[in-house]
Amino acid sequence: MAAMTSSVRPLLNRRLAEFGTTIFAEMSALALSTGSINLGQGFPDTDGPEEIREAAVRALRDGRGNQYPPGPGVPELRTAIADHQKRRYGLAYDPDTEVLVTAGATEAIAASLLALLEPGDEVIALEPYYDSYAASIAMAGGTRVPVTLRPDGAGEDGGDGDGHRRFRLDLDELRDAVTERTRLLLINTPHNPTGTVLTRAELTEIARIAVERDLLVVTDEVYEHLVFDDAEHVPLASLPGMRERTVTIGSAGKTFSFTGWKVGWVTSTPELVTAVRSAKQFLTYVASGPFQYAVAEALALPDTYFEGFRADMLRKRDVLAAGLTEAGFAVFRPRGTYFITTDIRPLGESDGFAFCRALPERAGVVAIPNAVFYDHREAGAPFVRFAFCKREEVLHEAAGRLRRLSS
Repeated sequence: MAAMTSSVRPLLNRRLAEFGTTIFAEMSALALSTGSINLGQGFPDTDGPEEIREAAVRALRDGRGNQYPPGPGVPELRTAIADHQKRRYGLAYDPDTEVLVTAGATEAIAASLLALLEPGDEVIALEPYYDSYAASIAMAGGTRVPVTLRPDGAGEDGGDGDGHRRFRLDLDELRDAVTERTRLLLINTPHNPTGTVLTRAELTEIARIAVERDLLVVTDEVYEHLVFDDAEHVPLASLPGMRERTVTIGSAGKTFSFTGWKVGWVTSTPELVTAVRSAKQFLTYVASGPFQYAVAEALALPDTYFEGFRADMLRKRDVLAAGLTEAGFAVFRPRGTYFITTDIRPLGESDGFAFCRALPERAGVVAIPNAVFYDHREAGAPFVRFAFCKREEVLHEAAGRLRRLSS
């Protein structure tokens, strides 16, 4: 067999040339090799409700989902998703035509962008953004246009009255970013990695822009059940003029602590769901058969489950936030998600990449540099993200280790 010869043309599609191994893989490998506490990648270190795990076992034993499930998802789950949206937000969706089950939210994002974009279309996304956004836009041939969430000072710009610093959206900057080439807004609330939860007033203005400029909106709401303090999750599709132009993405992994099951979904109009399904069927086609039946039961859990889940994560947030503050970080107290963004400049540091790569040896903890979530790397350089979806004793141990940085 002839040896492969070199070629001027690179092997990797040029659209993906900027995307190498993800920072999550790098930092998780570093955690493993150093025996560090991994507060980088966002997965819980305990499983979700035992009755939901048993529901998956039951489905496996009963032969439900062991073969290819229906392309749109099993009827039981599509009905449960529609019931959840109606019960929680008053949004009525037809489970047969307006709900699509996906292999996690990541596939839902990819399928939505591949379906709805043509090469050259512009996509406005809130920066910093989940890394798959950039890759999915690139694969679709689109052009990403970041609108940057910027940190405020405590109490500035109207504040929230609680003295905590947060990242905020400049609505004028968002409006100015829209051009004749803009096809779609990609909105994430509660927002990963900053923990920002867009207010009803902010979302109302986003809706106004979308309607005025006739834009589609893909909204990633996977942390919908993780909002804290006085924050409120408002689905963008619930606002006037938005249901017919919004693709809403949800996920079981973040709400029920079964991230490995990879069960996500899309809700929208029949036309938009059909478009997304047309792309999705050539990605995984179908996935997670038995787990779909279990998630259907999970979505029907009583409100006490969701309230308890949120309260548990709130305690964990406060444990880690206090520990990070004591260690010398400037902490942006999140109002949603299970991530805390910190500023490392009070520690005399300014390069998040270098800081995170050295942190396992210095303190035995792994975190993620926020700069990986930015096109404008310099804007994210001093910020570092920690995940608090871990057992409280692990968070206390991590906080103790991090205090070495200020000793």
